[in-house]
Amino acid sequence: MNIFNTCNSKQIKLLTNLSKKNIIKLPDNLNSIKIDVPPEHLDFDISSNASMVLSKINQKPPMEIGNILISYFKENFTEVDKIEIIKPGFINIKFDNKFWYKFIKDVLKFKHDYGIDLNETKKKYLVEFVSANPTGPLHVGHSRGAIIGDVISNLLIFNKHNVNKEYYVNDYGNQILNFSKSVYLRIREILFKESFLDNIENIYPGNYVIDIAKIIIDKKKYDFKNFEEIYDNFSRDCVDQALSIIKKNLSQLDITHDQFVSEYSLVKNNEVEKTVNILKEKKLIYSGKVSAHEREDKINSNDQLLFKSTDFGDDKDRVLKKSDSSWTYFASDAAYHNYKLSRNYDTLVNILGADHTGYIKRISSIVEALSGDKNKLINKVSQLVKLIKDNKPFKMSKRQGDYITVDDLINEVGKDAARFIMLNRSSDVELEFNFEKIKEKSKDNPLYYIQYCYARICSVLRIVNKNPSDINIDLSKEFNFNLSKNKIQILRKISQWPNCISVSSSKLEPHRIPTYLYELSSLFHSYWNMGKQDESLRFIKKNNEIDLENLVFLLIISQVIKTGMGIIGASTPEKM
Repeated sequence: MNIFNTCNSKQIKLLTNLSKKNIIKLPDNLNSIKIDVPPEHLDFDISSNASMVLSKINQKPPMEIGNILISYFKENFTEVDKIEIIKPGFINIKFDNKFWYKFIKDVLKFKHDYGIDLNETKKKYLVEFVSANPTGPLHVGHSRGAIIGDVISNLLIFNKHNVNKEYYVNDYGNQILNFSKSVYLRIREILFKESFLDNIENIYPGNYVIDIAKIIIDKKKYDFKNFEEIYDNFSRDCVDQALSIIKKNLSQLDITHDQFVSEYSLVKNNEVEKTVNILKEKKLIYSGKVSAHEREDKINSNDQLLFKSTDFGDDKDRVLKKSDSSWTYFASDAAYHNYKLSRNYDTLVNILGADHTGYIKRISSIVEALSGDKNKLINKVSQLVKLIKDNKPFKMSKRQGDYITVDDLINEVGKDAARFIMLNRSSDVELEFNFEKIKEKSKDNPLYYIQYCYARICSVLRIVNKNPSDINIDLSKEFNFNLSKNKIQILRKISQWPNCISVSSSKLEPHRIPTYLYELSSLFHSYWNMGKQDESLRFIKKNNEIDLENLVFLLIISQVIKTGMGIIGASTPEKM
């Protein structure tokens, strides 16, 4: 139930009828005509831009068009208290109390499904996120991408899309060779007292490698005399142990994936060759040499094998096979995305780390080439996280190597704070995570402020012996409340929740959810504080009773807060 969509549908129908009567002219495309939220300083509930959109085709100023439309709006928009047009031509509408009585009942009826866009076409999504190399624990940078990917998935699931969450395991190539060699050297250090040569290039120095080494020693599968002889099976064991650490880290963040897809398996199953053959059939492969802005089509058996990614907007063609006949990382990525496409998802979503921004053009090109669909893949970048403590950069993890782990983060602030703050800004900008701020019990800590809002509501309901989940309101009865201006302000914010869900879901921008919840909580706290000076504004009467108006008012606020925090993956404690 979205009042903005409902009113816009009514508006379009009205404008179409006026066009048929030759009162106004309409453009062929009406998508730019919208019902939106008016500025906060205006005492109105919705705002239409129709006058400005129709001005050009009707060859009249927006204000003149608005004055033509306004009388028809008054006739066709029922339950309206006031309609006005303001410069440069916005038509603003304020609803009467009867509208809000019906609105409250609808919110109560939908309960925690309030906000779902039932009219939106439902799709099948594959969301790939984290996909860190299986060479050690997740660090803070990984955690932001992990949380963003998980909450995007939650948003889509809440909006009734079919979502699969996937982790691509990069368990093939030099990074696995180097990691396995590091574990092997630690084993030699433990068993044969050999020095661990941590000054060797590309060796993993973290003490977690020692833990993995001890686990593999206990398996008693190898004699550890010759690395090359045992590498194939040994490297699989190393990857499995690293993955178990990663899965533990994800569990600490309350994140689970539906499946883990192995690069090693794709390579061994000849998926790279299959993908290259598909591209050859499409005449998108050639042998040659390539520079940043040139393609050389001359065939030479010693040249590289290249994909014509410039045909799809990339800045240069991309190498799939090197002159030594080995496949590039890009070739494996192409095969993986072809495997994604083979599973018939409507939309693929990649959550990429900040260091993969340059990767977007090439992978978008390969997906378009393989699928024939320019919009099949959506890439979202998770930018860097700066940890601040005592007003300076904070580094914690000595044991795990030169980075800050998810373990460190969770131990310091907890799961709720980690998930909430990682969403507090758009994913494509750097995030500053201030440990002092997240521990404050004040308005400056948005997580605390939202949770405190929910706890305050629960405290009122406890006094009158009610639990939010157990309250049943008889919706057949007429509501006849004396809604104050401040309560209307909060109802307006609640009416915007479906819009917040719709935009967050369609644009894959989960940071909008905590922002909305903070704004709603701020309005509630402001109203609560007014009750300290004015007894008539308090929710509980002197005899510890609560009237129906205050009961349903508290219920719908708590309902939206709990739903939003559920999407974020943060708790709503009843006591604080």
